[in-house]
Amino acid sequence: MFFSNKKDKPKSQAPVQATIKPLNYSNKILVAWGEAISGNTKIRDFLMKNGYKELGVFCFALTNDHKSLQWLIQNGYPHLAALIKASEEDQTAMGWLHEYKFDVLKFMALAIQGDKNAMKWLNTKDPFAGQLALKMKLVKDHIEERNNSVHQINP
Repeated sequence: MFFSNKKDKPKSQAPVQATIKPLNYSNKILVAWGEAISGNTKIRDFLMKNGYKELGVFCFALTNDHKSLQWLIQNGYPHLAALIKASEEDQTAMGWLHEYKFDVLKFMALAIQGDKNAMKWLNTKDPFAGQLALKMKLVKDHIEERNNSVHQINP
C-alpha cells in the first residue's frame, strides 16, 4: 500500500494534535501526480479541482512555496510536508518520518538527496514511490542548479 504508515505511535510521545490523512491513491492518480510534479500544470490543476488538492499543493510546496507547505501541515498532510523538508536534509523532518514509521516517505527523501541505496529500496518495495522520488529529485536539482548559477541574480 503506497505511503501507508503502521499507525504505531511511540509511547514516549504525546499524541499528534492534527489528524494525519492517509495517502492511498490509485495508480492512475499516482501517474497524474508524477506528471504534475514534472511541471504539467493542466494535470496539477485537474488534481486540485477533483479531490486531490493535497497533491497539487504539494507541487507548489516542492518548489519552495512556504504557504503551500503550511497548507499541507494545517490540512492533514504533515507527512507530505515532512517529505519535502527531509529531502532538503532537515533532520527534524527526517526523524519525524522515522518516528511515525513513514518508511516509504523517509526513503523517498533520501533518494531525492541522491542516496542510491534508498532508490534501490524504493524500487524493490514501491516502484511508484521510486519513480515519484526521481521526479521530485529532478525538480529539486533544477532549483539548486538555478540557485547556484552565476548567471542568476540571487538576493
